[in-house]
Amino acid sequence: MKASFLLVPLAAFLNTSLVHAAGDAENGRLQYMSRCIACHSIDVSLAGPAHRGVFGAKAGSVAGFDYSPALRKSKVIWNERTLDQWLRNPEQFIPGQKMGYSVSDAKNREDLIAYLKTQTRR
Repeated sequence: MKASFLLVPLAAFLNTSLVHAAGDAENGRLQYMSRCIACHSIDVSLAGPAHRGVFGAKAGSVAGFDYSPALRKSKVIWNERTLDQWLRNPEQFIPGQKMGYSVSDAKNREDLIAYLKTQTRR
């Protein structure tokens, strides 16, 4: 009886953590529009590369975009973990890269990543 009593709060905590870990794609879209759109677009490379299909792609692989040698040579595949590290501190994650912007708030990074996951290749 005591063991099951302890499992209910643990299950509730884990369920909440999993929901939070998924991120809010709509807030991520709003974050993208306010933070990223000056240099990036989903479908067109501007000062930064286009982001459609970035999730699961190799870093430095958007055709026609002039990446730094550091990013081109990296073996990074964009996923939740690598995008979080990149957005938190791009220069620390891939020294020599060109992006001069970071997202310090973990929730905003999580939401941006959730949004980018929805932008799959057509």
